[in-house]
Amino acid sequence: MNLASLGRRQPDSPLLFATFNQDCTSLAVGTETGYRLFSLNSVDKLEPIYENDNEDICIVERLFSSSLVAIVSLSSPRKLKVCHFKKGTEICNYSYSNTILAVKLNRMRLIVALEESLYIHNIRDMKVLHTIRETPPNPQGLCALSISNDNCYLAYPGSSHIGEVQIFDTVNLQAVNMIPAHDSCLAALAFDSTGSKLATASEKGTVIRVFTIPEGQKIFEFRRGVKRCVSISSLAFNTESTFLCVSSNTETVHIFKLETTKESKPQEEPSTWMGYLGKALMNSATYLPSQVTEVFSQGRAFATVKLPFSGIRNVCALVTISKPRVLIAAADGYLYIYNLDPTDGGDCTLLKQHRLDGAENTEAPADGAEGESNPGGEEWAERPSLTRGTFAAAAASNVHTQSSPHTTKATDYAQATEKSTRPKTDELLSEAVEEGIQREGTLPLHDENEFPPMTHYTDS
Repeated sequence: MNLASLGRRQPDSPLLFATFNQDCTSLAVGTETGYRLFSLNSVDKLEPIYENDNEDICIVERLFSSSLVAIVSLSSPRKLKVCHFKKGTEICNYSYSNTILAVKLNRMRLIVALEESLYIHNIRDMKVLHTIRETPPNPQGLCALSISNDNCYLAYPGSSHIGEVQIFDTVNLQAVNMIPAHDSCLAALAFDSTGSKLATASEKGTVIRVFTIPEGQKIFEFRRGVKRCVSISSLAFNTESTFLCVSSNTETVHIFKLETTKESKPQEEPSTWMGYLGKALMNSATYLPSQVTEVFSQGRAFATVKLPFSGIRNVCALVTISKPRVLIAAADGYLYIYNLDPTDGGDCTLLKQHRLDGAENTEAPADGAEGESNPGGEEWAERPSLTRGTFAAAAASNVHTQSSPHTTKATDYAQATEKSTRPKTDELLSEAVEEGIQREGTLPLHDENEFPPMTHYTDS
């Protein structure tokens, strides 16, 4: 949720950005004075992990539960900084030819989205592997990156006129499919945790579709509503890919259940006049226009959240914190936590709401809160030092394989000139990342030998 690029900041809120990390175990918030990271392991308390008050941050993305964060400031919107927040050091930085609109991370790739280009970096050494140029105008930087190593796909708009989705393989660096998802332009994209499903929504905002990846076969279609002027804010699967959450600029958040309809047994001949009437109505539906029959066949919401506001940008997540929960981080500066009944669905109960500006958190004004209230406003005793570190290596390479429809080589404005003060820095960084992935599945970014400092200069 990049409020700065969208021009949708709340006048009374310092919030510029908010997002959940890849497995929704933490929340990152960018403000006019810096950025904050919060742990999401409790309903009653929003525990701070880290706080930086150096500059205005409009993008901050954390790599899973590691110490690696990618940040962009409002004062330098063309520069990406990759930092080790526990050490307070900057690993590398890249400058681009235009404003950075979005940054996406997984354990293999880092994606930087500009309005008409996408840059694919190798997460192990931060080198540019590939550049997708001359993409259709994408003023919001809309894109999605799968968090799965096995299905490491990137999705982005393939057209600025209709809702086509381009699927790009970020490992083999080639386009794999173009999915005609909607008639109108895309508004939101989201992969599930396995990278085998992609949810899409258009600017019309009434129909949500789910496709298999990379085949692009439509497997689910849900109707969010019938209003014409609805802006979809975010889409989010739960970890098991059994539910899909959809938030918008209305006060209602919809949760859809992803389940296939079991094959029904052959229907018996009705024995009453009501049975005959029902069968006649069902048969008559086959003669209705396709648009009407689609409305009847589209799935409806399994559960709903009623927010205490409307018209405010927000981002949603489905997590398990003791029980299934719906999390909503909103531009009003609050995180809302709702309970989700995975069996019966229905209306979700507000449990807690927490402030995201570092002030005291407040208890939800609704009934049904679990546990004792904890304002969470006390000073964090073990906050890391914010000492400024030296730059580290990040040199762009000319790796280039098969092309996408909008591709050129990785020789571009974002290339960096490296002047090393320590030998084999890239190799050491790569080894540290590789070891962490093999051993724990996450980056061990808390070791003193990680990211040895070096001087790094970008082209002006």
